[in-house]
Amino acid sequence: MQKSDTISSLRKISVATLATALFKRGLRNQVIQGVHPLTQNGENMVGPAFTLRYMPAREDRNGLDVFLDPDHPQRKAIETCPPGSVMVIDSRKDARAASAGDILVTRLMKRGGAGIVTDGGFRDASSIGQLDMPAYHQRPSPPTNLTLHEAIEINGPIGCGDAPVFPGDIIVGDDDSVIVVPAGIAGEIALEALEMTLYENFVIERVREGASITGLYPQTDPAIKKQFNEWKSNIANRF
Repeated sequence: MQKSDTISSLRKISVATLATALFKRGLRNQVIQGVHPLTQNGENMVGPAFTLRYMPAREDRNGLDVFLDPDHPQRKAIETCPPGSVMVIDSRKDARAASAGDILVTRLMKRGGAGIVTDGGFRDASSIGQLDMPAYHQRPSPPTNLTLHEAIEINGPIGCGDAPVFPGDIIVGDDDSVIVVPAGIAGEIALEALEMTLYENFVIERVREGASITGLYPQTDPAIKKQFNEWKSNIANRF
């Protein structure tokens, strides 16, 4: 599957379904824990990861004058994140100081960013929630990042909400949460999860009609498989 097709397919798949597809391959810790969308809009955030890592701040290094440096890692990350990418910020699950605010996130949006995720918090969260770009965080956090965080590395491997994130991994966020799909298997996972999504849609229809889940979910009855294939052929132009 081409990368553009993978991205398009992942826009149709829930994080829950992707988590199950990855679990089947032994990957148990791909959901970014403790984050939620600032705004729920029914559309998936999808894009390759571009990362920023914070470390604990040390007072002699983290005055406001650090922002005079045009290569300050936080500012540089915003200005170099490729269009279509999702910026993922390792804030050590510490939301006592902000990972970023609405000005930086607005700039990321204007540069074509596909979204932003932090396991910390955003300042100006209500304003960020009104932007036309998905954003996920732990909770609002007014203090400047300099209070507790030093931006130290751009686009290296990070942990975000206990999930390992490598640059280029595909980040998918829905109205519930965010998951990390390893880049090397993203196409395969997208194909498998699309089929799973179709089957789940079929199951929901049957359950709403009063069907028992026995033999249906999970599918263990050969007759159910035949029914699903007939159903799928009838709705192929709807998905």
